Amino acid sequence: MQMVRLIENFINLFYPKLCAACGAHLLQQEKFICTQCLYNLPKTNYHHIKENPVEQVFWGRVDITAATAYFLFEKESRFAKIIHQLKYLGMKEIGIEMGKIFGAELKETSRFNKVDLIIPVPLHWKKQKKRGYNQSEFIASGIAESMGKPIDTSTLYRAIETETQTRKSRYERWENVENIFRLRSADKITGKHILLIDDVITTGATLESCAITLLKEKDTMVSVATLAMA
Repeated sequence: MQMVRLIENFINLFYPKLCAACGAHLLQQEKFICTQCLYNLPKTNYHHIKENPVEQVFWGRVDITAATAYFLFEKESRFAKIIHQLKYLGMKEIGIEMGKIFGAELKETSRFNKVDLIIPVPLHWKKQKKRGYNQSEFIASGIAESMGKPIDTSTLYRAIETETQTRKSRYERWENVENIFRLRSADKITGKHILLIDDVITTGATLESCAITLLKEKDTMVSVATLAMA
């Protein structure tokens, strides 16, 4: 162990581990985000609150059992830097680590700890091939590990490639993702309570479209958990 630490310390001299949020050097026990930034990130605690703002997004649109977002998202904030690195700079491990932290809290709440299966919002295969990964899968992987729940990345898929949702109005976002998701081997989700995972919820249009598709299967329930709410 001492030799491993010596090697790690030597590597850190040339390739220092920096906090994804503030750029400060990480301590040996810290992973990707320093303790101070993690403490100061804007948590919502919505997973403890019924009828919270995330759940209200879906009112009158789709029958969601429970919904939450771990943090509030603001442009130019430290948390926005974390999401940018996760989504566009290949820092997939951030998604896993944040998912583990989020999942540990969800496991302790009666509103979420009874889910049967975790499904990340899928990317179209062309977009995933171009980016190299689906950031929501890595968040879901961390959540699944902490909650001790299985993850399914194949049953729900995006059948139609769409334009980016950025700069679209609420109606345009919904129109852009309407009827774009499909199910394969749908019997895998029959009678299951599914926890649907995404990185950031804005209008909820993509999550709504996913949920509508999943709820077509008999006796299925859907809850939603995102890393942040814009």
